[in-house]
Amino acid sequence: MIAAMGLKISEGFRRTAPDPFVLAVLLTLVTLVLVLVRTDMGFDAAVRTWAGTEGVWSAGLLKFAMQMCLILVTGHALASSPPVSRGLDWLAGRPKGAASAVGLVALVSVCLGSLNWGLGLIAGALLARRVGVAMERRGVAVHYPLLAAAGYMAMLVFHGGFSGSAPLKVTTEAQITDIFGADAPFGALSMRETVLSPMNLFVTGGLLVIVPALLVVMHPKREGDVRVASSYGVGPQDAKAEPEPGKPLVPRALEDTPVVSWILVAMIGWWAWRYYLPGDGSPSGITRLTPDTVNLTVLMLGLALHGTPGRYVRAVEEAARGCAGIILQFPLYAGIMGLMAVSGLSAQLSGALAEGSSQATLPLLTLVSAGVVNLFVPSGGGQWAVQGPIAMQAAVDAGVSPGKMVMAVAYGDELTNMLQPFWALPLLAITGARARDIVGYTAIVMVIAGVWMALGLLVF
Repeated sequence: MIAAMGLKISEGFRRTAPDPFVLAVLLTLVTLVLVLVRTDMGFDAAVRTWAGTEGVWSAGLLKFAMQMCLILVTGHALASSPPVSRGLDWLAGRPKGAASAVGLVALVSVCLGSLNWGLGLIAGALLARRVGVAMERRGVAVHYPLLAAAGYMAMLVFHGGFSGSAPLKVTTEAQITDIFGADAPFGALSMRETVLSPMNLFVTGGLLVIVPALLVVMHPKREGDVRVASSYGVGPQDAKAEPEPGKPLVPRALEDTPVVSWILVAMIGWWAWRYYLPGDGSPSGITRLTPDTVNLTVLMLGLALHGTPGRYVRAVEEAARGCAGIILQFPLYAGIMGLMAVSGLSAQLSGALAEGSSQATLPLLTLVSAGVVNLFVPSGGGQWAVQGPIAMQAAVDAGVSPGKMVMAVAYGDELTNMLQPFWALPLLAITGARARDIVGYTAIVMVIAGVWMALGLLVF
Protein backbone atom coordinates (compact mmCIF):
# COMPACT_ATOMS: atom_id res chain seq x y z
CA MET A 1 0.00 0.00 0.00
CA ILE A 2 2.79 2.45 0.92
CA ALA A 3 4.62 1.65 -2.32
CA ALA A 4 1.48 2.35 -4.38
CA MET A 5 0.80 5.55 -2.45
CA GLY A 6 4.34 6.79 -2.99
CA LEU A 7 4.17 6.05 -6.70
CA LYS A 8 0.82 7.82 -7.06
CA ILE A 9 1.87 10.91 -5.12
CA SER A 10 5.18 11.06 -6.98
CA GLU A 11 3.37 10.91 -10.31
CA GLY A 12 1.06 13.72 -9.21
CA PHE A 13 3.96 15.97 -8.27
CA ARG A 14 5.81 15.04 -11.46
CA ARG A 15 2.90 16.38 -13.49
CA THR A 16 2.33 19.59 -11.51
CA ALA A 17 5.43 20.74 -9.53
CA PRO A 18 7.28 23.78 -10.98
CA ASP A 19 11.02 24.31 -11.19
CA PRO A 20 12.54 25.41 -7.83
CA PHE A 21 13.45 28.85 -9.22
CA VAL A 22 9.87 29.37 -10.37
CA LEU A 23 8.71 28.29 -6.92
CA ALA A 24 11.00 30.87 -5.31
CA VAL A 25 9.51 33.62 -7.48
CA LEU A 26 5.97 32.47 -6.70
CA LEU A 27 6.71 32.38 -2.97
CA THR A 28 8.05 35.93 -3.23
CA LEU A 29 4.74 37.04 -4.73
CA VAL A 30 2.74 35.15 -2.10
CA THR A 31 4.78 36.76 0.67
CA LEU A 32 4.28 40.21 -0.83
CA VAL A 33 0.51 39.69 -0.98
CA LEU A 34 0.41 38.42 2.62
CA VAL A 35 2.43 41.43 3.80
CA LEU A 36 0.04 43.84 2.07
CA VAL A 37 -3.04 42.07 3.40
CA ARG A 38 -1.94 41.13 6.92
CA THR A 39 0.28 44.08 7.94
CA ASP A 40 0.33 47.88 7.72
CA MET A 41 3.26 47.95 5.29
CA GLY A 42 2.43 49.54 1.93
CA PHE A 43 3.48 48.38 -1.53
CA ASP A 44 6.31 50.90 -1.96
CA ALA A 45 7.78 50.20 1.47
CA ALA A 46 7.47 46.45 0.89
CA VAL A 47 9.32 46.57 -2.44
CA ARG A 48 12.01 48.85 -1.00
CA THR A 49 12.48 46.49 1.95
CA TRP A 50 12.66 43.48 -0.36
CA ALA A 51 15.25 45.15 -2.64
CA GLY A 52 17.34 46.69 0.13
CA THR A 53 19.93 45.70 2.69
CA GLU A 54 17.30 44.10 4.91
CA GLY A 55 16.14 41.96 2.00
CA VAL A 56 17.97 40.48 -0.96
CA TRP A 57 21.21 42.31 -0.11
CA SER A 58 21.32 41.59 3.61
CA ALA A 59 25.02 41.48 4.53
CA GLY A 60 24.47 38.88 7.23
CA LEU A 61 22.57 36.60 4.90
CA LEU A 62 25.04 37.04 2.06
CA LYS A 63 27.72 35.94 4.53
CA PHE A 64 25.54 33.00 5.50
CA ALA A 65 25.01 32.12 1.82
CA MET A 66 28.79 31.93 1.43
CA GLN A 67 28.99 29.69 4.51
CA MET A 68 26.36 27.40 3.00
CA CYS A 69 28.15 27.33 -0.35
CA LEU A 70 31.37 26.39 1.45
CA ILE A 71 29.63 23.63 3.40
CA LEU A 72 28.32 22.29 0.10
CA VAL A 73 31.59 22.69 -1.83
CA THR A 74 33.88 21.33 0.89
CA GLY A 75 31.48 18.47 1.57
CA HIS A 76 31.30 17.68 -2.16
CA ALA A 77 35.09 17.82 -2.49
CA LEU A 78 35.49 15.47 0.49
CA ALA A 79 32.91 13.06 -0.91
CA SER A 80 34.69 12.99 -4.30
CA SER A 81 38.18 12.43 -2.84
CA PRO A 82 39.82 9.17 -3.98
CA PRO A 83 39.43 7.27 -0.67
CA VAL A 84 35.80 8.30 -0.16
CA SER A 85 35.02 7.77 -3.86
CA ARG A 86 36.48 4.25 -3.73
CA GLY A 87 34.39 3.61 -0.65
CA LEU A 88 31.24 4.74 -2.50
CA ASP A 89 32.10 2.51 -5.46
CA TRP A 90 32.59 -0.43 -3.09
CA LEU A 91 29.26 0.28 -1.42
CA ALA A 92 27.51 0.58 -4.80
CA GLY A 93 28.45 -3.03 -5.55
CA ARG A 94 27.08 -4.43 -2.26
CA PRO A 95 23.26 -4.47 -2.77
CA LYS A 96 21.78 -7.69 -4.06
CA GLY A 97 18.31 -6.39 -4.85
CA ALA A 98 16.17 -3.27 -5.17
CA ALA A 99 15.23 -3.09 -1.48
CA SER A 100 18.79 -3.33 -0.22
CA ALA A 101 19.91 -0.76 -2.81
CA VAL A 102 17.40 1.85 -1.63
CA GLY A 103 18.03 1.07 2.03
CA LEU A 104 21.79 1.38 1.62
CA VAL A 105 21.61 4.80 -0.07
CA ALA A 106 19.21 6.11 2.57
CA LEU A 107 21.30 4.77 5.46
CA VAL A 108 24.54 6.29 4.14
CA SER A 109 22.81 9.60 3.48
CA VAL A 110 21.31 9.97 6.96
CA CYS A 111 24.45 8.78 8.76
CA LEU A 112 26.75 11.15 6.88
CA GLY A 113 24.14 13.92 7.04
CA SER A 114 24.20 13.74 10.83
CA LEU A 115 27.92 14.53 10.62
CA ASN A 116 27.83 17.21 7.91
CA TRP A 117 24.89 18.09 5.70
CA GLY A 118 27.05 18.96 2.70
CA LEU A 119 28.90 15.65 2.92
CA GLY A 120 25.68 13.69 3.47
CA LEU A 121 23.80 15.40 0.63
CA ILE A 122 26.59 15.03 -1.93
CA ALA A 123 27.72 11.55 -0.89
CA GLY A 124 24.06 10.48 -0.92
CA ALA A 125 23.62 11.87 -4.42
CA LEU A 126 26.83 10.30 -5.73
CA LEU A 127 25.96 6.96 -4.16
CA ALA A 128 22.40 7.06 -5.54
CA ARG A 129 23.78 7.63 -9.04
CA ARG A 130 26.43 4.92 -8.75
CA VAL A 131 24.06 2.39 -7.23
CA GLY A 132 21.52 3.07 -9.99
CA VAL A 133 24.13 2.52 -12.70
CA ALA A 134 25.65 -0.55 -11.02
CA MET A 135 22.30 -2.26 -10.44
CA GLU A 136 21.11 -1.64 -13.99
CA ARG A 137 24.39 -3.00 -15.34
CA ARG A 138 23.77 -6.19 -13.35
CA GLY A 139 20.21 -6.46 -14.65
CA VAL A 140 18.49 -5.54 -11.37
CA ALA A 141 15.61 -3.08 -11.84
CA VAL A 142 15.73 -0.35 -9.16
CA HIS A 143 13.40 2.66 -9.24
CA TYR A 144 15.84 5.51 -9.81
CA PRO A 145 13.64 8.37 -8.48
CA LEU A 146 13.37 6.49 -5.18
CA LEU A 147 17.16 6.11 -5.07
CA ALA A 148 17.49 9.87 -5.60
CA ALA A 149 14.94 10.51 -2.83
CA ALA A 150 16.95 8.22 -0.55
CA GLY A 151 20.09 10.23 -1.31
CA TYR A 152 18.28 13.39 -0.16
CA MET A 153 17.51 12.10 3.33
CA ALA A 154 20.53 13.86 4.85
CA MET A 155 18.45 17.03 4.77
CA LEU A 156 15.87 15.44 7.08
CA VAL A 157 18.31 14.73 9.91
CA PHE A 158 21.15 17.25 9.60
CA HIS A 159 19.78 19.68 12.21
CA GLY A 160 20.06 16.91 14.75
CA GLY A 161 23.72 16.44 13.84
CA PHE A 162 26.91 18.46 13.92
CA SER A 163 26.22 20.92 11.10
CA GLY A 164 22.72 22.06 12.03
CA SER A 165 22.41 25.83 11.69
CA ALA A 166 20.31 26.65 14.76
CA PRO A 167 22.30 24.52 17.27
CA LEU A 168 25.58 25.90 15.90
CA LYS A 169 24.40 29.50 16.18
CA VAL A 170 23.76 29.38 19.95
CA THR A 171 27.08 27.97 21.13
CA THR A 172 28.77 31.36 21.72
CA GLU A 173 27.61 34.64 23.23
CA ALA A 174 28.80 36.53 20.13
CA GLN A 175 26.57 34.53 17.77
CA ILE A 176 23.59 34.92 20.09
CA THR A 177 24.16 38.69 20.26
CA ASP A 178 24.26 38.89 16.44
CA ILE A 179 20.64 37.73 16.27
CA PHE A 180 19.13 38.54 19.68
CA GLY A 181 21.02 41.72 20.53
CA ALA A 182 22.61 42.53 23.86
CA ASP A 183 19.45 41.61 25.81
CA ALA A 184 19.22 37.96 24.73
CA PRO A 185 16.81 36.00 26.95
CA PHE A 186 19.29 33.10 27.34
CA GLY A 187 23.01 32.41 27.43
CA ALA A 188 25.29 30.27 25.28
CA LEU A 189 24.09 26.68 24.95
CA SER A 190 26.45 23.72 24.87
CA MET A 191 25.86 21.05 22.25
CA ARG A 192 25.02 18.80 25.20
CA GLU A 193 21.83 20.82 25.59
CA THR A 194 20.86 20.54 21.92
CA VAL A 195 22.43 17.99 19.57
CA LEU A 196 23.80 15.72 22.31
CA SER A 197 20.69 15.93 24.52
CA PRO A 198 18.76 12.71 25.32
CA MET A 199 15.76 14.06 23.40
CA ASN A 200 17.72 14.61 20.21
CA LEU A 201 19.54 11.29 20.51
CA PHE A 202 16.09 9.69 20.65
CA VAL A 203 14.63 11.70 17.76
CA THR A 204 17.57 11.73 15.36
CA GLY A 205 18.77 8.26 16.34
CA GLY A 206 15.30 6.90 15.65
CA LEU A 207 15.18 8.59 12.25
CA LEU A 208 18.43 6.88 11.25
CA VAL A 209 16.50 3.60 11.49
CA ILE A 210 12.98 4.63 10.49
CA VAL A 211 13.80 6.53 7.31
CA PRO A 212 15.76 3.79 5.46
CA ALA A 213 13.16 1.18 6.46
CA LEU A 214 10.31 3.38 5.19
CA LEU A 215 11.95 4.02 1.83
CA VAL A 216 12.60 0.31 1.36
CA VAL A 217 8.88 -0.52 1.58
CA MET A 218 8.04 2.26 -0.93
CA HIS A 219 9.80 0.56 -3.84
CA PRO A 220 7.29 -0.17 -6.64
CA LYS A 221 6.19 -3.80 -6.79
CA ARG A 222 5.40 -3.95 -10.50
CA GLU A 223 8.40 -3.95 -12.82
CA GLY A 224 6.48 -1.76 -15.28
CA ASP A 225 6.43 1.08 -12.73
CA VAL A 226 10.21 1.05 -12.29
CA ARG A 227 12.24 3.75 -14.07
CA VAL A 228 15.93 2.85 -14.17
CA ALA A 229 18.94 5.15 -14.20
CA SER A 230 19.46 5.15 -17.97
CA SER A 231 15.98 6.60 -18.52
CA TYR A 232 17.35 9.78 -16.91
CA GLY A 233 20.41 9.83 -19.13
CA VAL A 234 22.59 8.57 -16.29
CA GLY A 235 25.56 6.38 -17.12
CA PRO A 236 28.98 5.61 -15.66
CA GLN A 237 30.77 8.50 -14.03
CA ASP A 238 32.71 10.73 -16.35
CA ALA A 239 36.48 10.45 -16.17
CA LYS A 240 38.08 12.88 -13.77
CA ALA A 241 40.07 15.74 -15.24
CA GLU A 242 43.79 15.00 -15.24
CA PRO A 243 46.62 17.50 -14.77
CA GLU A 244 47.38 19.42 -17.94
CA PRO A 245 50.13 17.77 -20.02
CA GLY A 246 53.44 19.50 -20.48
CA LYS A 247 53.14 21.62 -17.34
CA PRO A 248 56.42 23.37 -16.44
CA LEU A 249 58.50 22.09 -13.55
CA VAL A 250 57.74 24.78 -10.94
CA PRO A 251 53.92 24.78 -11.34
CA ARG A 252 53.98 20.97 -11.47
CA ALA A 253 56.01 20.80 -8.26
CA LEU A 254 53.65 23.18 -6.48
CA GLU A 255 50.30 21.97 -7.86
CA ASP A 256 50.75 18.24 -8.42
CA THR A 257 52.69 17.28 -5.31
CA PRO A 258 51.31 17.23 -1.76
CA VAL A 259 53.77 19.78 -0.31
CA VAL A 260 51.52 22.86 -0.44
CA SER A 261 48.42 20.92 0.65
CA TRP A 262 50.21 19.49 3.66
CA ILE A 263 51.43 22.93 4.73
CA LEU A 264 47.81 24.10 4.93
CA VAL A 265 46.66 20.79 6.44
CA ALA A 266 49.31 21.16 9.13
CA MET A 267 48.18 24.69 9.97
CA ILE A 268 44.51 23.70 10.19
CA GLY A 269 45.49 20.52 12.00
CA TRP A 270 47.23 22.55 14.72
CA TRP A 271 44.09 24.66 15.11
CA ALA A 272 41.89 21.52 15.14
CA TRP A 273 44.03 19.89 17.82
CA ARG A 274 43.76 22.93 20.07
CA TYR A 275 40.04 23.36 19.28
CA TYR A 276 38.82 19.78 19.67
CA LEU A 277 41.33 18.66 22.35
CA PRO A 278 42.12 21.86 24.28
CA GLY A 279 43.84 20.07 27.16
CA ASP A 280 43.33 22.97 29.58
CA GLY A 281 40.08 21.81 31.10
CA SER A 282 37.88 23.79 28.71
CA PRO A 283 35.20 21.88 26.75
CA SER A 284 36.01 20.28 23.42
CA GLY A 285 35.12 22.23 20.30
CA ILE A 286 32.75 19.41 19.36
CA THR A 287 30.29 20.93 21.87
CA ARG A 288 30.52 24.45 20.39
CA LEU A 289 30.78 23.98 16.64
CA THR A 290 29.93 26.83 14.28
CA PRO A 291 29.48 26.86 10.47
CA ASP A 292 33.01 28.28 10.19
CA THR A 293 34.64 25.59 12.32
CA VAL A 294 32.75 22.88 10.45
CA ASN A 295 33.93 24.27 7.10
CA LEU A 296 37.53 24.55 8.27
CA THR A 297 37.51 20.96 9.53
CA VAL A 298 36.03 19.57 6.31
CA LEU A 299 38.47 21.66 4.25
CA MET A 300 41.36 20.05 6.13
CA LEU A 301 40.00 16.53 5.55
CA GLY A 302 39.37 17.17 1.86
CA LEU A 303 42.84 18.58 1.28
CA ALA A 304 44.42 15.63 3.06
CA LEU A 305 42.43 13.01 1.16
CA HIS A 306 42.90 14.59 -2.28
CA GLY A 307 46.62 14.82 -1.69
CA THR A 308 47.61 17.61 -4.07
CA PRO A 309 46.36 21.19 -4.52
CA GLY A 310 45.61 20.51 -8.19
CA ARG A 311 43.29 17.60 -7.44
CA TYR A 312 41.51 19.52 -4.70
CA VAL A 313 41.01 22.61 -6.90
CA ARG A 314 39.53 20.46 -9.68
CA ALA A 315 37.18 18.82 -7.16
CA VAL A 316 36.07 22.24 -5.91
CA GLU A 317 35.50 23.48 -9.47
CA GLU A 318 33.27 20.49 -10.10
CA ALA A 319 31.47 20.99 -6.79
CA ALA A 320 30.88 24.71 -7.39
CA ARG A 321 28.36 23.89 -10.13
CA GLY A 322 26.05 22.64 -7.41
CA CYS A 323 26.03 26.14 -5.87
CA ALA A 324 24.26 27.63 -8.89
CA GLY A 325 20.82 27.21 -7.33
CA ILE A 326 21.97 28.64 -4.01
CA ILE A 327 23.56 31.68 -5.67
CA LEU A 328 20.50 32.35 -7.85
CA GLN A 329 17.75 31.63 -5.35
CA PHE A 330 19.23 32.60 -1.98
CA PRO A 331 18.80 36.36 -2.59
CA LEU A 332 15.11 35.74 -3.37
CA TYR A 333 14.66 33.84 -0.12
CA ALA A 334 16.63 36.53 1.72
CA GLY A 335 14.16 39.04 0.30
CA ILE A 336 11.26 36.90 1.52
CA MET A 337 12.84 36.66 4.93
CA GLY A 338 13.45 40.40 5.11
CA LEU A 339 9.86 41.14 4.14
CA MET A 340 8.52 38.74 6.75
CA ALA A 341 10.76 40.09 9.50
CA VAL A 342 10.42 43.84 8.86
CA SER A 343 6.67 43.73 8.24
CA GLY A 344 6.02 41.61 11.31
CA LEU A 345 4.48 38.80 9.28
CA SER A 346 6.83 36.17 10.71
CA ALA A 347 5.99 37.32 14.24
CA GLN A 348 2.29 36.99 13.42
CA LEU A 349 2.76 33.49 12.05
CA SER A 350 4.86 32.21 14.93
CA GLY A 351 2.90 34.09 17.56
CA ALA A 352 -0.47 32.85 16.32
CA LEU A 353 0.62 29.23 16.60
CA ALA A 354 2.24 29.75 19.99
CA GLU A 355 -0.61 31.80 21.47
CA GLY A 356 -2.40 30.00 24.24
CA SER A 357 0.02 27.09 24.23
CA SER A 358 1.18 25.37 27.40
CA GLN A 359 4.65 24.39 28.52
CA ALA A 360 4.01 20.94 27.05
CA THR A 361 2.56 22.01 23.70
CA LEU A 362 4.73 25.07 22.92
CA PRO A 363 7.63 23.04 21.44
CA LEU A 364 5.20 21.06 19.29
CA LEU A 365 3.47 24.19 17.97
CA THR A 366 6.89 25.74 17.36
CA LEU A 367 7.83 22.72 15.24
CA VAL A 368 4.67 23.24 13.16
CA SER A 369 5.28 26.96 12.71
CA ALA A 370 8.94 26.36 11.83
CA GLY A 371 7.86 23.86 9.18
CA VAL A 372 5.56 26.46 7.61
CA VAL A 373 8.16 29.24 7.76
CA ASN A 374 10.73 26.93 6.12
CA LEU A 375 8.58 26.75 3.00
CA PHE A 376 9.14 30.49 2.59
CA VAL A 377 12.67 30.71 4.06
CA PRO A 378 14.48 27.43 3.24
CA SER A 379 17.58 28.25 5.24
CA GLY A 380 18.18 26.98 8.73
CA GLY A 381 20.31 29.98 9.66
CA GLY A 382 18.01 32.43 7.94
CA GLN A 383 14.97 30.93 9.60
CA TRP A 384 16.69 31.04 12.98
CA ALA A 385 17.27 34.77 12.47
CA VAL A 386 13.56 35.24 11.77
CA GLN A 387 11.95 32.83 14.21
CA GLY A 388 14.63 32.34 16.86
CA PRO A 389 13.95 35.56 18.84
CA ILE A 390 10.21 34.86 18.94
CA ALA A 391 10.61 31.19 19.86
CA MET A 392 13.20 31.73 22.56
CA GLN A 393 11.29 34.55 24.26
CA ALA A 394 8.21 32.33 24.25
CA ALA A 395 10.31 29.51 25.75
CA VAL A 396 11.53 31.73 28.58
CA ASP A 397 8.00 32.99 29.28
CA ALA A 398 6.58 29.45 29.30
CA GLY A 399 9.44 27.87 31.27
CA VAL A 400 10.55 25.62 28.41
CA SER A 401 14.21 24.57 28.22
CA PRO A 402 16.06 26.81 25.71
CA GLY A 403 17.88 23.80 24.26
CA LYS A 404 14.58 22.03 23.63
CA MET A 405 13.15 25.08 21.88
CA VAL A 406 16.22 25.39 19.65
CA MET A 407 15.69 21.80 18.53
CA ALA A 408 11.94 22.36 18.02
CA VAL A 409 12.74 25.12 15.53
CA ALA A 410 15.44 22.93 13.97
CA TYR A 411 13.11 19.93 13.57
CA GLY A 412 10.46 22.02 11.85
CA ASP A 413 13.04 23.48 9.48
CA GLU A 414 14.47 20.14 8.40
CA LEU A 415 11.06 18.44 8.26
CA THR A 416 9.63 20.50 5.40
CA ASN A 417 12.87 20.24 3.46
CA MET A 418 11.07 17.16 2.19
CA LEU A 419 8.60 19.47 0.39
CA GLN A 420 10.78 22.53 -0.29
CA PRO A 421 13.15 21.60 -3.18
CA PHE A 422 15.73 24.34 -2.59
CA TRP A 423 18.39 22.16 -0.96
CA ALA A 424 17.73 19.31 -3.40
CA LEU A 425 19.26 21.32 -6.24
CA PRO A 426 22.80 19.91 -5.90
CA LEU A 427 21.44 16.36 -5.62
CA LEU A 428 19.26 16.83 -8.70
CA ALA A 429 22.25 18.13 -10.65
CA ILE A 430 24.27 15.02 -9.77
CA THR A 431 21.55 12.40 -10.20
CA GLY A 432 19.80 13.87 -13.23
CA ALA A 433 16.43 13.45 -11.51
CA ARG A 434 13.94 16.31 -11.16
CA ALA A 435 12.33 17.67 -8.03
CA ARG A 436 8.94 16.49 -9.19
CA ASP A 437 10.29 12.93 -9.47
CA ILE A 438 11.28 12.61 -5.82
CA VAL A 439 8.91 14.83 -3.83
CA GLY A 440 6.11 12.25 -3.71
CA TYR A 441 8.36 9.91 -1.76
CA THR A 442 9.89 12.59 0.42
CA ALA A 443 6.39 13.86 1.32
CA ILE A 444 5.46 10.48 2.80
CA VAL A 445 8.71 10.38 4.76
CA MET A 446 7.95 13.88 6.03
CA VAL A 447 4.62 12.80 7.52
CA ILE A 448 6.07 9.80 9.36
CA ALA A 449 9.13 11.74 10.53
CA GLY A 450 6.90 14.55 11.75
CA VAL A 451 4.99 12.15 13.98
CA TRP A 452 8.26 10.81 15.39
CA MET A 453 9.62 14.30 16.08
CA ALA A 454 6.37 15.33 17.77
CA LEU A 455 6.58 12.24 19.97
CA GLY A 456 10.09 13.18 21.04
CA LEU A 457 9.08 16.74 21.89
CA LEU A 458 6.10 15.55 23.94
CA VAL A 459 7.88 12.74 25.82
CA PHE A 460 11.09 14.56 26.83
